[in-house]
This record gives sequence, structure tokens and C-alpha cells, in this order.
Amino acid sequence: MRTCIVTREKCEKKDLVRVVRTPLGDVEIDLTGKKNGRGAYLKKEPEVFLKAKQSKILDKVLETEIKEEIYEELNNLL
Repeated sequence: MRTCIVTREKCEKKDLVRVVRTPLGDVEIDLTGKKNGRGAYLKKEPEVFLKAKQSKILDKVLETEIKEEIYEELNNLL
């Protein structure tokens, strides 16, 4: 069980998307859930992705600026 950083709901890993900041400082979407680095989980719902973008919670949790491309990729996953 993992916790969505936006909704604070505990969900199974398969119901979430992991966004990771690699040790080199790059931000990537981790579909395998096993990439090395600091990760944050988002529930697989468009409203959650939108709220994460508006509140900039990913920026805070991953301690880096999240580019627009990451949010576009998240929306394309659905």
C-alpha cells in the first residue's frame, strides 16, 4: 500500500503512478515502480493530476521544479 500525495488515500501500487527524481536530478514517470531515486505517488485520475499541477505539490515533495512535459505525460497515460 502506498499513499497518494494529493488525496492522501492509501491505495495499491497498481492504482498509482510513481513520479521519481533520479540521483542526477531528472524527473521521470516510473512505470515500473523500481527506478532509483526519490519518488512520489499519484492516483491514476485526471482530477488528481490537475490538482497536483495547480498546487505544485510534486515540486515540494520532489524538491525540484517539475516541467510541463511531465504533467502532459501523466495525462497521456490515461
